Amino acid sequence: MWIPTEHEKYGVVLASFRGTIQHGLPLEIGDTVQILEKCEGWYRGFILKNPNVKGIFPSSYIHLKNAHVKNKGQFETVIPDEDSVITEMTSTLRDWGAMWKQLYVKNEGDLFHRLWHVMNEILDLRRQVLVGHLTHDRLRDVKQHITARLDWGNEQLGLDLVPRREFSMVDPDEISVTELYRLMEHRHRKKETSTPASTHHLFVHVKSLMSANLGEELEVFFHIYDGRENRPLSERFFVRLNKSGLPKSPEKTERQCTLFVDLGSSDLRKDVYIVVHIIRIGRMGAGEKKNQCNVQYRRPFGCAVVSIADLLTADSKDDHLLKVYACNTESEWSQIHENIIKKANSRYNLSGSNTGLAVALQLLHGDIDQLRREYMVLFTRGVSITRKLGFSDVIMPGEMRNDLYITLEKGEFEKGGKSVARNVEITVYVLDIDGQILKGHVAAGSGEPSVDEYHSLVLYHNNSPRWGDQIKLPIPVDMFRGSHVRFEFRHCSTKDKGEKKLFGYSFVPLMQEDGRTLPDGTHELIIHKCEENTSLADCSRYLKQPFSKPNLPSNNQTLKGTKESFWITSFLCSTKLTQNGDMLDLLKWRAHPERINDSLSKLKEIDGSEIVKFLQDTLDTLFGILDESSQRYGLKVFDSLVHIINLLQDSKFQHFKPVMDTYIESHFAGALSYRDLIKVLKWYVDRIVDAEHQDHIQQVLKASEYIFKYIIQSRRLFSLATGGQNEEEFRVCIHELFMSIRFFLSQENKGTTPVAQTQAVFLRTFPAIYGELLKIFTVREVAGFVRETLGSLPTTVHPDCPLEAVKLQCIAKTVESQLYINPDSRCILLPVVLRVLQAHMQEQRDLVMCAQILSSMLSLIKKEENGTAELVVSEEVELIVESLLGVLLRTILEISNRPQPAGTSMRLQFQDVTGEFVACLLALLRQMSDKHYQKLLQAFSSKDDLRDFLLHIFTVFRILIRPEMFPKDWTVMRLVTNNVIITTVLYLSDALRKNFLNDKFDYKVWDSYFYLSVIFINQPCLQLESFSPSKRKKILEKYGDMRVMMGCEIFSMWQNLGEHKLNFIPAMIGPFLEVTLVPQPDLRNVMIPIFHDMMDWEQRRSGNFKQVEAKLIDKLDSLMSEGKGDETYRELFNSIIPLFGPYPSLLKKIERETWRESGISLIATVTRLMERLLDYRDCMKLGEVDGKKIGCTVSLLNFYKTELNKEEMYIRYIHKLYDLHLKAQNYTEASYTLLLYDELLEWSDRPLREFLNYPMQSEWQRKEYLHLTIIQNFDRGKCWENGIILCRELADQYESYYDYRNLSKMRMMEASLYDKIMDQQRLEPEFFRVGFYGKKFPFFLRNKEFVCRGHDYERLEAFQQRMLNEFPHAIAMQHVNQPDQTIYQADAQYLQIYAVTPIPDSQDVLQRDGVPDNIKSFYKFNHIWRFRYDRPFHKGTKDKENEFKSLWVERTTLTLIQSLPGISRWFEVEKRELVEVSPLENAIEVIENKNLQLRTLISQCQSRQMQNINPLTMCLNGVIDAAVNGGLARYQEAFFVKDYIMNHPEDGEKIGRLRELMFEQAHILEYGLAVHEKFVPQDMRPLHKKLVDQFHLMKSSLGIQEFPAYVRASPVHFTNGSPRTCRNSVPSIISPDGGRGVARRSFQRRTSYPAVNRYSSSSLSSQASNEVSNITGQSESSDEVFNMQPSPSTSSLSSNHSASPNVTSSAPSSARGSPQMAEKHKHSRENACLSPRERPVSAIFPNPLDPAQRAPAHQIGDTTLPRSDPNLSAPDKGSSAKNMRSQSPVPTSRSPQKTTVPPFTPSPTECQSASLVSNSPVLSGSYSSGISSLSRCSVSEASGTELPAGDHPPHQLPPPTTLPNSVSSSSDEPIRRENKTPPPYSVYERNNPRRPVPLPHSLSIPPQTDPPALPPKPHQLRTGSMKLDGTADPRVPRPRPLPRKVSQL
Repeated sequence: MWIPTEHEKYGVVLASFRGTIQHGLPLEIGDTVQILEKCEGWYRGFILKNPNVKGIFPSSYIHLKNAHVKNKGQFETVIPDEDSVITEMTSTLRDWGAMWKQLYVKNEGDLFHRLWHVMNEILDLRRQVLVGHLTHDRLRDVKQHITARLDWGNEQLGLDLVPRREFSMVDPDEISVTELYRLMEHRHRKKETSTPASTHHLFVHVKSLMSANLGEELEVFFHIYDGRENRPLSERFFVRLNKSGLPKSPEKTERQCTLFVDLGSSDLRKDVYIVVHIIRIGRMGAGEKKNQCNVQYRRPFGCAVVSIADLLTADSKDDHLLKVYACNTESEWSQIHENIIKKANSRYNLSGSNTGLAVALQLLHGDIDQLRREYMVLFTRGVSITRKLGFSDVIMPGEMRNDLYITLEKGEFEKGGKSVARNVEITVYVLDIDGQILKGHVAAGSGEPSVDEYHSLVLYHNNSPRWGDQIKLPIPVDMFRGSHVRFEFRHCSTKDKGEKKLFGYSFVPLMQEDGRTLPDGTHELIIHKCEENTSLADCSRYLKQPFSKPNLPSNNQTLKGTKESFWITSFLCSTKLTQNGDMLDLLKWRAHPERINDSLSKLKEIDGSEIVKFLQDTLDTLFGILDESSQRYGLKVFDSLVHIINLLQDSKFQHFKPVMDTYIESHFAGALSYRDLIKVLKWYVDRIVDAEHQDHIQQVLKASEYIFKYIIQSRRLFSLATGGQNEEEFRVCIHELFMSIRFFLSQENKGTTPVAQTQAVFLRTFPAIYGELLKIFTVREVAGFVRETLGSLPTTVHPDCPLEAVKLQCIAKTVESQLYINPDSRCILLPVVLRVLQAHMQEQRDLVMCAQILSSMLSLIKKEENGTAELVVSEEVELIVESLLGVLLRTILEISNRPQPAGTSMRLQFQDVTGEFVACLLALLRQMSDKHYQKLLQAFSSKDDLRDFLLHIFTVFRILIRPEMFPKDWTVMRLVTNNVIITTVLYLSDALRKNFLNDKFDYKVWDSYFYLSVIFINQPCLQLESFSPSKRKKILEKYGDMRVMMGCEIFSMWQNLGEHKLNFIPAMIGPFLEVTLVPQPDLRNVMIPIFHDMMDWEQRRSGNFKQVEAKLIDKLDSLMSEGKGDETYRELFNSIIPLFGPYPSLLKKIERETWRESGISLIATVTRLMERLLDYRDCMKLGEVDGKKIGCTVSLLNFYKTELNKEEMYIRYIHKLYDLHLKAQNYTEASYTLLLYDELLEWSDRPLREFLNYPMQSEWQRKEYLHLTIIQNFDRGKCWENGIILCRELADQYESYYDYRNLSKMRMMEASLYDKIMDQQRLEPEFFRVGFYGKKFPFFLRNKEFVCRGHDYERLEAFQQRMLNEFPHAIAMQHVNQPDQTIYQADAQYLQIYAVTPIPDSQDVLQRDGVPDNIKSFYKFNHIWRFRYDRPFHKGTKDKENEFKSLWVERTTLTLIQSLPGISRWFEVEKRELVEVSPLENAIEVIENKNLQLRTLISQCQSRQMQNINPLTMCLNGVIDAAVNGGLARYQEAFFVKDYIMNHPEDGEKIGRLRELMFEQAHILEYGLAVHEKFVPQDMRPLHKKLVDQFHLMKSSLGIQEFPAYVRASPVHFTNGSPRTCRNSVPSIISPDGGRGVARRSFQRRTSYPAVNRYSSSSLSSQASNEVSNITGQSESSDEVFNMQPSPSTSSLSSNHSASPNVTSSAPSSARGSPQMAEKHKHSRENACLSPRERPVSAIFPNPLDPAQRAPAHQIGDTTLPRSDPNLSAPDKGSSAKNMRSQSPVPTSRSPQKTTVPPFTPSPTECQSASLVSNSPVLSGSYSSGISSLSRCSVSEASGTELPAGDHPPHQLPPPTTLPNSVSSSSDEPIRRENKTPPPYSVYERNNPRRPVPLPHSLSIPPQTDPPALPPKPHQLRTGSMKLDGTADPRVPRPRPLPRKVSQL
């Protein structure tokens, strides 16, 4: 039996539980669980991080923890009873954990590792807190550390800012909104700005001294030196080094490390230095030899200097190597550091090239306690403290110091009878009053312990030595009196004994007779002479003598006259001793009563530090004097007291205020003083109005806080002593004092008079008095004082008066005071405060201060539970609402609408004010109850006032919802704001319904209301779906889903509107649609009926809802643009389809209406649009690939054009697509895209508005700009032919306007494009067919197939990889068969990719002779509508011996909806056709292709276009080798046997054709071998010989002993014209119709690019295509190059499984040309002279069959394209085969001559004139070039000549497959052929999805004999007199076709 748990509510999982049992809940170790029920050792509950999944788990796996339950019942929340910091840590670490893993996935390694360290650190600290062994202070530090780390992590991860108080999270419901705002602001500021530390410390660690000439011990002294004032700033730090230069006591770190403490910010300057003096201890001379003398002297060694500013920039952890310098002359030792700083190079030099002192230097910032916490190791390990000379910037009470610093400056000594100067050493002793030496009271510096005596350094032979040694005498205060310092002078001999002889002494007492210490400064001491053996033990003898020269009595001439002197500088730093006589006089006033007046007057001149040292004594003195003679000295004592109080206001001494407070509380004993103090204070106040000089009175008022403290304490002491006597008298005095104050405050002053300034001074200090008064008076009495005092101020003050601001500051302090916190006093003070506030806010003055006051007031108001307090609070709220709500709203509106100031600080302050006021408004609204709202709304006198109020508050709420209102991470604040807004709106909507409906309807208020509601629902911070589950759960528990509440409110308000709904149609469609985009089902259910309602009302009004539809579509699109890339919109758009789709409510409602059909059609349109917009939204996400984005944009653009006909949207998306193409560098596609917009424009002067990035301009100007941009992009995309058309169109326009300047530029541009066509190389793209199958693809791809144009150099494998990268979840299909329905409907993504071959439309250009390849390449790969793919398969049984018998080819032709290239790199397939090619047809194609390839290579070889002959060698080798080894024999076996011929009688002609092709191939090979022999290099001769031998074998295998006559008579034609034009051959063509020679013009270029075979392959096909070799000169074996089938016996000419039908044996892709012949026409007789060996490629094959017997074209292959088969020259009238055979070639000795005339290249864009087309029946798609098309898709490049007109009847069709034949004329008179090519496929002609097949030449118009006329001017063409069809006047060439309109999309 499951029982709900009472106490077992919360636990942690101790061990993982798999949950494999029924209803089991899987648990992981460390999970926290909430327990709902228990049953016999089992619990039922859920894991807190996933509360939706509930289940059971064993109780033994759970460690229970104490917890308390909130909201008991269904929605209860369990909160563990543990430290709130621990709870926060736990939940935060859980949130971080998930995000931390994501950082790894996103490759943000740096943050990943930093966060990992911080998480480990927090876990470690959490452990410490949980264990509970920390002290209170340590726990506090740990918590502070934890919260700092948590805040850092939250900030780095973009999580919310957590409001905290004392490290604990704050519940926003338990504090006022103003307080919450302040906490957030404080945390935000703390995060933004760190206050720079005012105190700094320098850490020094001495490592070692490196020097070559060591060997003696060293003493190193560091101090900080001010280079500007030339004085030391600190005492010295002293380190002893051993003979190796290392610290002498390495184990004692405090002897080598120090901290120079209390450096102020002013000390971190460039001219503050660390100075190091190094002293050696040893012999007098550094290089002296060792002798018996063992006396050690302190001698100068060197000095080093480093600027403190260098440490600010240097890395703090660096070790510094300081250069050590020595002085050139020893006498300048005391100034060496100054010389180094001044860079006086002549006075010092490096003490050794490699001498350096290694030290670690580091600047630390913050106070010393903070350092102790942060650098604990430093202090525990040991570090000596080196103090500043003098006090730090801020003196702390309780600080104890008593240090006397003495510097041995210099001496002047006589020679003393010696020939050389002395070596003087001073010994310093401190002696007490009894003459005993004080042990351990002389310190050379910190770091080393103090010693008994100090020895100065010795300067060699110097009678005027300057030492500069500083020593510290830390003498206790009680020993100062009577002590003195003695200096003994000795001469150090350098003789053998090295003894030191005493010759004099000086002394100085430390305290004078009157108790003053030795004054600071330099003292010239007398040197008393004495002998070596003089005893100085009895000091009383010499102490009576004078010690310094200035103090000598005038009669003592002997000492005055002596030249010997010794100078020292003393400096006392003591908190107990004074050098000031006036101070001593005042403290000893009883001894000299007559000096009291004088002493009190001099007090103001005494230094402040002296006064604070003796603060308590001084105050006792003052009150002592006051008690004894108040009448006489009352005023003076009062002034002195004021002086001391004001002294403590100084920042240097402000820390002594607590000392004075302690004095007042504990030590002050003046019980009678209050009377005098009140009397004097009142006297001063009464004199204010009349006094001329207010300065002193202002000083008195400044001190009034402490004066009142003394008055009140004195009165309390008096009351205690007398039991409360004279109480009434005291009260009267105070009342009178306040009356005086009120009188002086009530004085009206204009401007800044002295009285006004005095009033301001009093108001500043007044609030500080409240607390004192409360000690004696009641709360209400004090509140009365304050109210009356503040009320006495003049009301009509000039706005500019500074008093106003001070008055406000006074109010602010009042509100923050203890007095105001008490509710009793608050009700008295509130009206005063409100009155002042209202006045200021209405005039928009001092808003910062107003905001602070209001915040403080509202933070005090809490909803009390008990009745009376609640009543008080309610009254206060009512008062504030009445006074300030309206003005507060206006203030927020004005601030928000003001332009933001430029300065950063001003802007921040501005933002603060807005934030503070907003917090105040929210706090006030949150406190308002039902009663308050009723009173507020009733208070409005008219409807207009109410209307204005509602408009104001709605507008303010809209401002509050703005994202920029609060910083990004202030979610807590935003949620509180929203909670207040929705509560208020619920109250106000009633007022809206009651006051503004029916006849009182007000559109503006309602519109404002709806607009607010919509943006409220849409704000990002309420989109719970985007939050983590834990955050979502917290929000739902605290506030619920506020969007749903607001949605319900919208619905109820909409229902109340009635017929007024029409006012909001269509305006509210967009906003309401936004609401429905929120993926919240409840919200959507509420909103959908509103759409139905809108459609219904619109239908009633206008009979349709076109407006609704238009608005819906526009809004959908604009929402998409807004949401672009915004994270919060990621999921929103996925939910719009349900709105119009499966949701039953809307569709069902519509189906019941009369307007059902139009409604459903609208929904269908919107749904389709949404599907596209959804795809677009997903594709436009950051990081998506360009291909997807482009495809999606094309889909959307087409939808807007064709289905919605929204031109503006269409144009917008054209430009979006254009930008995408440019970004992806698809320049050709970008041009086609922009062309869509270009075509919408006319060449007119209609003005166009500013749009997108276009300025306001005429239509003509915009179209011109577009043309130029498109031309530029066509140029970049190497699509120059298309650019030429646009150039011409622009040129026509310029010409018509006589704009010859631009016309010239345009013609030059056009010419440059022609040059580029001829000169530049173009890459041939691959095309790929891609099928996207499965439901997971975006709508625009789903279950569709496309053909895609690959990138440059992109082959199938690369393309396939790219597609798989674009669709990472897709599965590549490994076959090419069409998929079945299961794949179509699968919930996955399947990609099917294979290569396809383009089928060009422009066959006439490609088949024309003499057109360079550069030109042809454009037509091969541009404007392609159809593509082909071949798949070989076996039909019937496969013959293992000869598989060609059953090898069929399945040929698929794909037709696109638009040609490629176009506005996209890929277009959808519109139609697919399937045909099967029989084995025989396949064999014919294979041999045709190979023949074409051979011809091309032979032609290239002859025209010297090849760099080497290898490609031809390999091709010949491959063909001959394969043929010899049974290739052609396989065909013979398969198709020439009787069985086949009997079974396939219909194939008779095809068999004949195959036979002809075999013979033709043999002949081509023979000619090829002849050419090969001519060019073959010597080292390849053996191979050539082998080829010749194998060729004879091949002939015999074919049964050819000698070629039949008809074969010999038939010429072999070449791709780019006859080899006759080549340099080394003399070919001429003998025609069977009478031998007329026809001149050929060849356009061949001598480029060395070999032929490239185009091929298609399917990488996914089971028979992988074997590529036909790219004949590029690589030495590949014939097996590699031509292995076209699996069978080892297969020849390359038999068949290849997949590639053969796809192989495009094109001419070389490079442009070619050779010099033309000088003699263009040669007679056929010349050929007769050639011997059979020399016979050129135009050797003659007779025609065995009559054209009439040929099979029609459709019998072979696909009928959709004309075959570019070899053209057969039919016999002329009367001629026969016999005539042909009778002719034989005649050898000739003539050879062609070279010419320098360049070939003439006709325009590729010139329209083909009717006069240029031959109607010869023997010409089919290609001229008589002998090139067979490889396959349906192959691009055959043809060249040859045309027959003259009239030779053959025009009605004869060309035979489809013919043997190559001569196309020569028998006449001696050659006919010049016009070698014109048709224009490139028009850029614009993309509207017909299937291009018509070009006319065969036999059906074309007969050519004219007249030459064509010159083209007319463009403007003549525009007259329309020209006909554009085939019936044009034969004398006039056809004009260029005019561009068509926009492509059909």
